[in-house]
Amino acid sequence: GAAPELPVPTGGPAVGAREQALAVSRNYLSQPRLTYKTVSGVNGPLVILDHVKFPRYAEIVHLTLPDGTKRSGQVLEVSGSKAVVQVFEGTSGIDAKKTSCEFTGDILRTPVSEDMLGRVFNGSGKPIDRGPVVLAEDFLDIMGQPINPQCRIYPEEMIQTGISAIDGMNSIARGQKIPIFSAAGLPHNEVRTRIGFL
Repeated sequence: GAAPELPVPTGGPAVGAREQALAVSRNYLSQPRLTYKTVSGVNGPLVILDHVKFPRYAEIVHLTLPDGTKRSGQVLEVSGSKAVVQVFEGTSGIDAKKTSCEFTGDILRTPVSEDMLGRVFNGSGKPIDRGPVVLAEDFLDIMGQPINPQCRIYPEEMIQTGISAIDGMNSIARGQKIPIFSAAGLPHNEVRTRIGFL
């Protein structure tokens, strides 16, 4: 007789591993990384590289020092086959002849997730509040577009202060910032307190 058909698993570790492999390979682009040992000079936080093929402005560069220390930088200026890289961690200990530089082909992106809400991070996006590592849902370009002010919610809820000069001539909406100008001897603290409690 014929061999019995085995049921296809609908759950469990086999399916989970397959779905994870598909998720990893989905929308994945392979880009070659080019490594150079053509550092021609170091000036302050800047490293100058010669004979670089197609360097791009704002591209991220990983530097490996002779002792194995790794640092990161960003291309600030491109002139032909020459690239100027700003090293984020400083340039002390960089040997022009033995330091290798890897161009990633990508710009600086920061991992984002809803788990970041309420957390504290340093300038590189790494948590400094001793909380757990944040698993990224997406990686966004740090040079994002500014918010269009016309897309903001229009303030409509008026606050009545009971002060006729403010309510009649310069009304205040909830969420709006307003300056209170005053001179010495006038009751500006009382006015500010009165508005603040509304």
